[in-house]
Amino acid sequence: MRAASLLGRLCFRSAIRRPPIPQPLLRTQRWVTPRTRSTGSKRRGRILYALLTPAAFVRLSEEDNGDGKTPEEHMLEASREEIKKEVPDSVHGWTRAWKEFCFFLDLYIYEPIATGFRFLHLAIIFVPVIATTPAVWLGRRVKERDSERSGTLWWYDFLVRSMERAGPAFIKLGQWAASRTDIFPREMCNRMSSLHSNAPAHSLAATKRTIVRAFNGRPFDEIFDEFQEKPLGVGAIAQVYKAKLKPDLAAFGDDDMEPDPPNLRQRMRKNVDVLVKSTPQRVPSSYVAIKVLHPKVERVVRRDLKIMAFFASTINAIPTMEWLSLPNEVVQFGEMMRLQLDLRIESANLTMFRKKFKDRTTAWFPYPYASYTTRQVLIEEFAQGIPLAAFLEDGGGVFQQEIADEGLDAFLHMLLIDNFIHADLHPGNIMVRFYKPEQLSLALGRHKESPTPENSTDVTEEVLQQLRPHRHSPQAWQAQLQKIDQEGYRPQLIFIDTGLVTALNEKNRTNFLDLFKAIAEFDGYRAGHLMVERCRQPDAVIDAEVFALKMQHLVLGVKSKTFALGNIKIGDVLNEVLTMVRAHHVRMEGDFVNVVISILLLEGIGRSLDPGLDLFK
Repeated sequence: MRAASLLGRLCFRSAIRRPPIPQPLLRTQRWVTPRTRSTGSKRRGRILYALLTPAAFVRLSEEDNGDGKTPEEHMLEASREEIKKEVPDSVHGWTRAWKEFCFFLDLYIYEPIATGFRFLHLAIIFVPVIATTPAVWLGRRVKERDSERSGTLWWYDFLVRSMERAGPAFIKLGQWAASRTDIFPREMCNRMSSLHSNAPAHSLAATKRTIVRAFNGRPFDEIFDEFQEKPLGVGAIAQVYKAKLKPDLAAFGDDDMEPDPPNLRQRMRKNVDVLVKSTPQRVPSSYVAIKVLHPKVERVVRRDLKIMAFFASTINAIPTMEWLSLPNEVVQFGEMMRLQLDLRIESANLTMFRKKFKDRTTAWFPYPYASYTTRQVLIEEFAQGIPLAAFLEDGGGVFQQEIADEGLDAFLHMLLIDNFIHADLHPGNIMVRFYKPEQLSLALGRHKESPTPENSTDVTEEVLQQLRPHRHSPQAWQAQLQKIDQEGYRPQLIFIDTGLVTALNEKNRTNFLDLFKAIAEFDGYRAGHLMVERCRQPDAVIDAEVFALKMQHLVLGVKSKTFALGNIKIGDVLNEVLTMVRAHHVRMEGDFVNVVISILLLEGIGRSLDPGLDLFK
């Protein structure tokens, strides 16, 4: 079975010595190690955090300090420490007094006043939403919309439109709430999932200033051969451009993937991989995607989080509402937002994914230009491909099973082996491109020939030009896919937007594996009790015994059928579990729910591409 095979490889991989860390990365880590900071002076620690690079974040994510924290928590802690408003101990005299005075004005006068005005602005937006709450009891029930009343559906729409007007933090809040079907009604979550940003694009001048700072003051015209001034997309906290780097700035190989020349054993293994599975040639590209944070977005988000925390505490004081644990949810949401406000963390995530998938070459992550990435700017290789949504709409043709298998394999690899899971795996963040399989290598020595634009041919655009004219014409699209297959091209999945990653800490991972084992053994009753015992607030659970019996009934229903996705909808099963969790006030950890939601998305994608896909095969 696929899951058993992955677990076996996990045991085998643990016996293999990891390759040495490149020296520059080690040198950076000496500056940021918590141990170093504890033994050094306060001044030194603050200066060292100011020198954080994406490579330092990678090293932080790879360390296990035995504190029970996830890689994301370590990186976020370092990121927040770096921007603390403190006067360095090296500053003395009038200069120190002036800086302390400025910090005092900013923290205790300007920020509270700005937060107060922001509160008034939000009150103007959301008071009408609160005033129209009685509408949820009006109208007839709509059976095809989870039997919600028409007034309730109208109010959900009104709430979503208000959140769009409220700004980036509330847009992200709605998108986050859409994944929490263990707390909110399913139809409300479906409506929240359609939230999109109406934020205006910030000026090109602001973008240029930010990029020039990232390149240490190098003139903008000397950075790019081409730069598309119109953003590819404008999100709640950032916007994205496409550009082409100057030749002296572009990367010409995947050195981060294979740091050492392959020996004879590695070359023989690679040849076996060519025979057993498709292995794409890695062709570098000087075209890059540039993500730039909106100016001052960090301040706006910080104020909004303070306001959210106030209202969460107020609601939590209402009797019978404490089971929601809203203050803790706001803290978790705040961490998610702050992770996206430091683009070095997304760059580090890309690097980590590339390292973990370097031997699984049919899943690919863009190359991050870490040297040019800062807190406000992320530069990564442009992912040239077709969104997976196009294959879901027009069909995968001869490639549908291969694409589905590769997506499932990649997800199980993240979940069971790496414990490093892409937390935003919707079809818009998965792309498909095509490649020519590699040829067998007859060179048995250590010589390595790096791919460069001079000796490699990028066939991606050539294949895409054949497919683009047939979008929204399923028959012509699938006929063209058949032709591409006959020409020897193979599909390759590209994963983008890695700003959010789920990694279960030791406690949550143990809980997940225990629950996974109970369900695999069809012991639904034990699974139900495990969920109750290890939830956030066991005392707040309603009818724990009834909940366990419902889980047993659900699991036995699954057992009576088959695990093939074509015969049983895993998504429906998980949705039923989340509905039970909400009804019985079983408060699960957010990371655990994120894993469940990822499986839900995977099931939907898998069934759309290949209805016969077997999740446990």
